[in-house]
Amino acid sequence: MDEIWAPEACTLPTAERPFRVAEFDDLFSTYLRGAVRVDRQTLDLTLDADARTTVEDLTARENECCSFFTFTLTGTTLRIAVPPTQTAVLDGLSERLPR
Repeated sequence: MDEIWAPEACTLPTAERPFRVAEFDDLFSTYLRGAVRVDRQTLDLTLDADARTTVEDLTARENECCSFFTFTLTGTTLRIAVPPTQTAVLDGLSERLPR
C-alpha cells in the first residue's frame, strides 16, 4: 500500500488513515467524471449526480479531522479548497485521481 502522508493538523488516528484514503479512492473510481485543478489551492471534481449522499458523508467526516479543507458541493461539482499552507495535501489528493 502507498505511504499515507497527513499534515500535523490532521487529527484522524493513524490506524484509520488507510481506510479514509480507500474511501476517497472508491469515491473517485466510482463517481468521478472529471477534474480540474483551478489553482494551487483549489480542485474541482465533477461527479455523478448519485454521489451526493456519499460525498456529503465523506466530506463531513473529513472536516472533523482536517478542518483546513473547504468542501463545497454545488450540483455535481465538488470544490475542494485548502489554505496556502496545505497545498501539499491537495497535491496528494490530486495524485490519487484516476488517470
